Amino acid sequence: MPAARRDGGTRRPGRPGEVFRAFLLLGLTSFGGPVAHLGYFRHEFVTRRRWLTEADYADLVALCQFLPGPASSQVGFALGLLRAGAWGAALAWIAFTLPSALALVVFAWGASLSTGPVVAGLVYGLKVAAVAIVAQAVWGMAKSLCPDRRRAGIALGAVVTVVLVGGHLGQLTAILLGILAGLTLCQADEAAAPREVLSLPVSPRVGGIALAAFLALLGGLPLLALAAASSTLDLLDAFYRAGALVFGGGHVVLPLLEAELVPPGWVSPETFLAGYGAAQAVPGPLFTFAAYLGSLLAIGPGGLIGAALALVAIFVPGLLLVVAAMPCWNRLRHWAAARSAMRGANAAVVGILGMALYDPVWTSVILGPESFALALAGFLLLVRWRLPAWAVVGLLAVLGMLIAP
Repeated sequence: MPAARRDGGTRRPGRPGEVFRAFLLLGLTSFGGPVAHLGYFRHEFVTRRRWLTEADYADLVALCQFLPGPASSQVGFALGLLRAGAWGAALAWIAFTLPSALALVVFAWGASLSTGPVVAGLVYGLKVAAVAIVAQAVWGMAKSLCPDRRRAGIALGAVVTVVLVGGHLGQLTAILLGILAGLTLCQADEAAAPREVLSLPVSPRVGGIALAAFLALLGGLPLLALAAASSTLDLLDAFYRAGALVFGGGHVVLPLLEAELVPPGWVSPETFLAGYGAAQAVPGPLFTFAAYLGSLLAIGPGGLIGAALALVAIFVPGLLLVVAAMPCWNRLRHWAAARSAMRGANAAVVGILGMALYDPVWTSVILGPESFALALAGFLLLVRWRLPAWAVVGLLAVLGMLIAP
């Protein structure tokens, strides 16, 4: 039976092929990052196709922003699930993710085969673009997620924690401390909690299985990698853990992946930042950066297989959490303590990303007045002139080819 909607109508079930076609078009054209993606989704599925109501869509966005993981991909996955069940969810994710993933793998392949001053200049420009993009992300997230002194203090505490502890352990510790600080300092207003109920097509049993799978993989993959001494398991563990700990948006994956991949020498800082810059110039989710990395890493199978493994590993935890949270979302979103904890976690994420802006992004790229001037120009074009990220990346890539040292 079609699910009842809040406006008194019904949500008609659709076909998986319909979902695939709709999301493939979005995967080919959705530039601008997660916030822009959510706007595209709203226009396509609420306004144009009328797959769900405005209130239902707002609830889906709230659910996915509450969870760690890539929010826009999680919303797309949930939309596919609502429209056409499990097949719809899977095809929505594949269609939205595949175009940018393939584009980044092609970029990785071309960059690895090409040499000379032109390619070196292109990589230089992309690395400088990464500085501007991350600086814009820190700026925007600080304004929205740290609007008061308490949350700014949590962000500062996260910076100190990352400096003192270091690596991915420091980032995890900072997030946990941020959650505790949020529970104490960022008390949510009960009156602000939403009151309507969203009908979600996941049973408590399925949600429990998804949560168990999420936890089993999070705890089991490092143990399996250690016991088997397998580079492929090391790859899966690194990308899964990064995907499981991303609070606050796709840009936060940068410090998490850098801490996992660069210190052990699996990828060079230059290659890492060049790929991150290229990821800004393609449509679709930023997490497809994992496909670029998986194809080039010194561990694992490399190539298309490595790209596919890294891509699936980084997305799976966030998608499992969507399924796990759906049965209890209507209760969880009314719980003031949960909202307070997320405020603290999001503030800590700002500090983590700010630290990543300094090291490795700034320290490995800004080595002279030319790179500083380019990065500053890119930042101002993004923040003051509000140019789209792909346009700024393209411009800095061209300028990099012209003035690379």
